[in-house]
Amino acid sequence: MTKTITFAVLHFTVAFTVTYLLTGDILIGSAVALVEPAINTVAFYFHEMGWNRWGGNKETVTEVFAQRAM
Repeated sequence: MTKTITFAVLHFTVAFTVTYLLTGDILIGSAVALVEPAINTVAFYFHEMGWNRWGGNKETVTEVFAQRAM
């Protein structure tokens, strides 16, 4: 959960900064920084759960190529 929270803080900061630089409006920057990262953080949490359950045990591309080279 700590990883998800730190990701959220980083994402809020990036979302606000990018939106503010593009629009010059603190209100729009704040709105986007609250809505988009909040939704993305929830999606990331479930992505991690799925990754750990189904994707975490897969071989990496490097491992596959190393095995084929032998």
